[in-house]
Amino acid sequence: MTPIAADLHTHTTRSDGTTKPEEITEIAKKRGLKAIAVTDHDQYHDEYYAPLMTEDGVDIISGIELRVRIPKLDERVDLLGYGVTPTAELDEVVDKIQDNRKYRIEQMLDLVEKATGVRPDYEPTRTSGRPHVARAIEDTEELDYTYQEAFDELIGNDCPCYTSRSIPTFDDGLKALKDSCHLVSLAHPYRYKYPRGVLKYAKQLDAVECIYPYGDIADYKTIGLDDTAVDWFDLVMTGGSDAHEPESIGTAGLLEEHYELFLERADLKKHSQHF
Repeated sequence: MTPIAADLHTHTTRSDGTTKPEEITEIAKKRGLKAIAVTDHDQYHDEYYAPLMTEDGVDIISGIELRVRIPKLDERVDLLGYGVTPTAELDEVVDKIQDNRKYRIEQMLDLVEKATGVRPDYEPTRTSGRPHVARAIEDTEELDYTYQEAFDELIGNDCPCYTSRSIPTFDDGLKALKDSCHLVSLAHPYRYKYPRGVLKYAKQLDAVECIYPYGDIADYKTIGLDDTAVDWFDLVMTGGSDAHEPESIGTAGLLEEHYELFLERADLKKHSQHF
C-alpha cells in the first residue's frame, strides 16, 4: 500500500479537535507524513508565521476551514484555505464568526437546560462548537447521554436544542480567502445536501477535496470528481483525514505525487524541503 504523504485537513484544540497544536509535528512524523495542514474552523494559527514552514522534517501548512452559505442552494459549505497570510479582511470575517460562535453555544446550552432541566457545565468561548457541547453533555452525570446521543437527540440538525450560526456568504468568504491564502479548496463535497449543485461553485476555486474518510468515499474516482470538478474546472486535488483527534491524523490524504502538484499550484513548492 502506497503511504500517504500529506494530510491536508486536521483540527486542534483551537477549534473542536482534541489534538494540541504543539503535538502536530510529532504526530505527523510518527505517521510517516511529509506534510500536514492545520485547518481549524474559522481561524488560523498565529504561531505558524509562514504559509508553509518546516519543523523536524515535516511541512506544516497554515490553513483555515471557513464555513460559508450559498443562498441559492440553501446550503452551508466549508472552504479550505491553505498558506494563510492574514489580512484585515480575513480578520474581520473571522472575528464576526467567532463572536457569533460564543453567542450560539450560549443559546444551545440554554435550550439543553430547558429540554432536560440540567445545564451542562461548560463555559462557551469564541472557538466553541457543537462537539464541545456534546462532550459537556456526556460528562454531566445528571444527563444520561453519550457523545453521539447528544447529537442525535439534542443538538444535531433539526433537533430541539439546535440553533444555526451566522456565517458569511460564499462570495464574501471566498474573497477573504482568495486575498489571504495561496490556494482555496472545497471541503468534502459529497457531505452536502446538494453536492452536484455545490460542485458548480467549485469552478471559482483552485481545488476540491477528493479524498476524505466519510462513508465509503476514499478515492475521487469512486465519486466521479475526475469527470466533473477536477477535470472540467482544472482543479487540483486536496485530501485529508478531517481529524478531530490524534488517532485519526494521517488516515487519509494525498500521495506524494499529488502533494507535489498541490504545492506547485499553491506556489508553495519552494518552501518545502521534500522537492
